[in-house]
Amino acid sequence: MEEEDYFKGRGAQIKTENKFLKAQYVEEHIEGLDEPLLSAPQTQIFYETAKTVVNKVNSPDLGLAYSLNPYQGCEHGCIYCYARNTHEYWGFSAGLDFESKIIVKKNAASLLQKFILNPNWDPVPISVSGNTDCYQPIEKKLEITRSLLKIFAQYRHPLGMITKNSLVLRDLDLLTDLAKDNLVHVYISITTLDESLRRVMEPRTASAVKRLKTIEELAKAGVPVSVMNAPIIPGLNHHEIPQVLKAAADHGALSAGMTIVRLNGAIGNIFEDWLRKNFPDRFEKVWHQICSMHGGNVNDSQFGRRMSGEGNFAEAIHQLHRTAKRKYFKDRSMPALDLTKFRKGGNLSLF
Repeated sequence: MEEEDYFKGRGAQIKTENKFLKAQYVEEHIEGLDEPLLSAPQTQIFYETAKTVVNKVNSPDLGLAYSLNPYQGCEHGCIYCYARNTHEYWGFSAGLDFESKIIVKKNAASLLQKFILNPNWDPVPISVSGNTDCYQPIEKKLEITRSLLKIFAQYRHPLGMITKNSLVLRDLDLLTDLAKDNLVHVYISITTLDESLRRVMEPRTASAVKRLKTIEELAKAGVPVSVMNAPIIPGLNHHEIPQVLKAAADHGALSAGMTIVRLNGAIGNIFEDWLRKNFPDRFEKVWHQICSMHGGNVNDSQFGRRMSGEGNFAEAIHQLHRTAKRKYFKDRSMPALDLTKFRKGGNLSLF
């Protein structure tokens, strides 16, 4: 692979076809092109006036009922991200477009307030970032996630958050306030402790060192924090499971979760191209081991199986995770979220 052909700072290296579009740009006869169709993309921001922002989750695999995503697309550029496919609904590609064309729901906070003020709403935890990271780089400027936390705090509404970005510490004042009433869980995703792997697999995320420090700062402040070691990719990061869980526990994490990689839709082509370019010597091994966990395919949509995998290799990974979790998280657990603190009138209520 020629270095000049690789888009540094991006995960995907291609623009995949969008099944919803009738016309596509292709490079089938590259010898006829005066210049390449693709170049290193600059990040573009698109503002959306959304009609709703809280979504009901029907998947039994996720263990949550509602999710909220202030952003569509994610500049972090994680090569394996299952959310890439959703970018096609907006007319973009799941590849480079997903991480360079970011859609912002500028009215997210007002929509959240409207949602929880519905007279028929009985509070259950809402997961912030069920799809894309709510603390991706643009959040530093726009502070939409912070505005959401203010709504949750005002109405004492329970929530969960997951992120790869240390920017979450900016909102420690709101998180500690929510934590006093057992109203928040924070999950920090750590896929690898190998910085050379992270730089190409999750190019615009915080380093593992920063993420561990984030866990430590949250724990010291009394905010319940867990580590999500996901996704596990055989031949790339599966051997790190014990080290990741130990490091997270040493820094104050209360629990640990994991999922097996799955490459649905366009993600299969995106990941295959990335894997061939970055790890050509390991391509066959990694690719075939992923297939072995999904019945001979790299994708799986079956509830109950798609995120855990099946077969001998998947079971070996789960056993390694269970053993490490028992060793490093004995007698630890996340506290239950309190649903009784919710107040419909917010801070202005007289009752």
